[in-house]
Amino acid sequence: MSDTVTDTPIEPVRIDVVSDVVCPWCFIGKHRLEKALAMTDGIPVEVHYRPYFLNDWIPREGISREQYLTTKFGSPERYEGIATRVRAAAAEEGLVYDSAKMKSQPNTLDCHRLIRWAGGIGKSAEMKQRLMDLYFTEGADLTHHAVLVQAAVDVGLDRDNIAAALNSDQDVEQIEMEAQSAKNAGIEGVPCFIFAGKFAVSGAQSPEYLAQAIARVASGEADAAE
Repeated sequence: MSDTVTDTPIEPVRIDVVSDVVCPWCFIGKHRLEKALAMTDGIPVEVHYRPYFLNDWIPREGISREQYLTTKFGSPERYEGIATRVRAAAAEEGLVYDSAKMKSQPNTLDCHRLIRWAGGIGKSAEMKQRLMDLYFTEGADLTHHAVLVQAAVDVGLDRDNIAAALNSDQDVEQIEMEAQSAKNAGIEGVPCFIFAGKFAVSGAQSPEYLAQAIARVASGEADAAE
C-alpha cells in the first residue's frame, strides 16, 4: 500500500476585466485588483482583459480633450470637480492622474488591439498599464500610431509587425464585436470584474472586496450560492 498522495491541481480562478484604457476608474481599479491578487497569492488566477468603449462615439482619429469635456460634461470647468476626486483616489494608489496634460481624447479601438496582441506573449496586463500610464500620467496622444508602436515595443512586441498590423484591419471586427457583446450583456459601467463567469463586481472596488470575491470563487461558495 502506497503512502504517496497525489495533489490535484487547483483550477485557476478566471477573472475577466471589462474596461477601457481612457476610463480613470479602470486605471485605479486595475491597481486595486493587483493588490487583491497579492492578498490572495495562494490562489491561482487567470486575468483576461476585455475591451469596452467608454465613448463609442469618438471617431477613429480622436477629438480634442476640450471638445470631449464640453460634449460630455458641458465644459472643461464642469469636469474639474470630478478630476479632483479622481486625482485624489489615484494618488492613494500611488498613481498619477494628470488631467492638465491630456490634450486629446482618443478612440481606443487600436489600444484594445494592442492589448489583444500583447496577450499572445503573456503581456496584456503590461500593455494595458503602459497605455494607461501614457494617457493619464504623461498626456500622450493614443491616436498616433507612433505612440502606440513605441508602447508595444516597450512591452516586448516587434516594432515592424505591430506597425503593419495597426495599418491593417486585423482584429478590428473581433474587438468591436466583443465590446458590443459586453454592452449587450448589460455592462453599462466599467471597470467590471467577472469572476469565473459566475458573478460580476462593478466599479473600482477596494482590494479587500476584490480579494474576498476571489476567495469566494476559489472555495466554491459562489457555486453554493447559485
